[in-house]
Amino acid sequence: MVSKVLKRARENEKGFTLIELLAVIVILGVIAAIAIPLISSIISKSKTDSDIATARQIYDASRIYVTSELNGDFKTAGAIPIVGDATTPGLISKGYLSTDIILPSTKTAITDGTVTFNTSGNLTEVLISTDKTKTTDDKKYDTDDLK
Repeated sequence: MVSKVLKRARENEKGFTLIELLAVIVILGVIAAIAIPLISSIISKSKTDSDIATARQIYDASRIYVTSELNGDFKTAGAIPIVGDATTPGLISKGYLSTDIILPSTKTAITDGTVTFNTSGNLTEVLISTDKTKTTDDKKYDTDDLK
């Protein structure tokens, strides 16, 4: 009687063997080893692209500023501050940019920076800083970056 019950139990076995489970784990490990570097490079590129988009937004705001405030004279615009201070108003204090603008890659507030035009009226660079005390964190974008 006991042997009949054991025989039926063996015939109705369902589930996975240890080897099958290990094979699945190895396959998942290989997939993860391939996917993680790809995903991290996609994240890195998206951070860079979002910073460039922010720089482009700042550049566009400076063009509107020059057109409105300086009668379109880009040749004398020089360096336009992003934030500004009491003596030199910037794009934020003049209302051309939001007061809570951040650098997307670091999610920190933009605290300083300039948009610089050369004497021909062409963009030289957009300099963005998230820390007034350190220049190592500054991001510089030129005309080629903002295309």
